[in-house]
Amino acid sequence: QVQLVESGGGLVQPGGSLRLSCAASGSIFGVYSMGWYRQPPGEQRELVATISSLSSTYYADSVKGRFTISRDNAKRTVYLQMNSLKPEDTAVYFCNLHNLGRPYWGQGTQVTVSS
Repeated sequence: QVQLVESGGGLVQPGGSLRLSCAASGSIFGVYSMGWYRQPPGEQRELVATISSLSSTYYADSVKGRFTISRDNAKRTVYLQMNSLKPEDTAVYFCNLHNLGRPYWGQGTQVTVSS
């Protein structure tokens, strides 16, 4: 079993920054990719960014140039640095980990961008 615990969400004004963290624990074997998804109010969950075991990254067009994903393999932790936040970034953000063909999800952390 794999557990993912997110932290770092909260309320921020437009133009502000937040940093999300997600720590993984449990039975993780070999290489694994990690990522962040989000679910805005009343909408479906969408991909935000991913990072491979070799630290190759992918970003959704809506966050390119504003968000940065990174990972610390020793800590089994993935980060999402979010800058220049916009009201449309408001969502529940979920951490994701893929290992041996299985996806695992965190419980989500709320990010609200509002003045």
